[in-house]
Amino acid sequence: MVSGSLLQLGEDRRSWLTGAPPPRWVRVLPVALTASICAATLISDDRLDIGFLLGAIPPLAVLSYGPPATAALCGAVVALLTVPVFGLDRPGDADLLTLVFVAVLSVFVSFVRSRRDAQLGLERTVAEAAQRAVVPPLPERVGAVRCAGLYRAAQRGTLVGGDFFDVRNGPFGVRVVTGDVQGHGLSAVSTVASLLGAFREAVLDLPDLAAVAGRLDRRLLVDSADARHAELFATAALLEFSADAREVRVVVCGNPPPVLMRAGRAAEVEVAPWTPLGIGLADAAGIETCSVALRPGDRLFLASDGVVEARGGDGAFYPLADRLAAFAGEETSALPARVWADLVRFCPDVQDDVTMLVLAPSPAADG
Repeated sequence: MVSGSLLQLGEDRRSWLTGAPPPRWVRVLPVALTASICAATLISDDRLDIGFLLGAIPPLAVLSYGPPATAALCGAVVALLTVPVFGLDRPGDADLLTLVFVAVLSVFVSFVRSRRDAQLGLERTVAEAAQRAVVPPLPERVGAVRCAGLYRAAQRGTLVGGDFFDVRNGPFGVRVVTGDVQGHGLSAVSTVASLLGAFREAVLDLPDLAAVAGRLDRRLLVDSADARHAELFATAALLEFSADAREVRVVVCGNPPPVLMRAGRAAEVEVAPWTPLGIGLADAAGIETCSVALRPGDRLFLASDGVVEARGGDGAFYPLADRLAAFAGEETSALPARVWADLVRFCPDVQDDVTMLVLAPSPAADG
């Protein structure tokens, strides 16, 4: 995470075999193989019968070149079979005709691939725009709170999943929400958008943090009623900072509680947990709001289930609090990326959406 933006959110996790641009060696391979074949025939004392290897050049070109470049390479390969000095034309016309057919077919495949890549690029651009509309980039500072976040969707090739977070300044202070909706991947996008819309309205309208949780709960109940067989629910943690950022109020609805980082130590905030949102109980007056006094240098780390429930090879859960204590010297902006790197070493195959959010009280007078 750099300067609190969602740089990691849009990071391309695809490999070159699943749509990402090919690595440099793939682009160099057709030219290098052609040069190697020519060099081998020139320096060999005996005429080598390796003309058949040229048949591999057109398909390799398709992997990384567009139709014009593929056609140029194919033309060069066909021409090499007719240059006597290389002696690549044995056993004769059969090789030439076969290579011409493969070359023409490769140019056509390259044209189809380039059209497909252009369409996929457009769809990805639209997905990025939709993602930023649902979860816009996180500012480095919101009011008196410095922010840094990280988002990883479990579904490869997508930028959005079932986790969400937002930090908003309003008439009742800086308010934060982070959570995890039922399911993940593209199927959860509409629920995430609905919850964030309700949260942004509640930030402006409702003076009580517990009432904000109630508003989100009602939003899910209404959405469930409108969708056949839908049983929508979400876990969430909501925070509200005082105007001077010396106190934070916390409501936890089925979500992991925030971890307070203070003086080189890290421990979960003791807060009375409430039921997940969408069950219909959040309007009850029993929702408890925990208040925590903050000191200069304190930081709050919020993580989704994808972090705290990740298991290592021995079946043990990721020890988030212990790791955060070890990373106490990290800058706020770099902390989410540091934890992510450690998490994937602990559990290389993370199956759930991952969200991390670091909040550092920093009144303007303190810089």
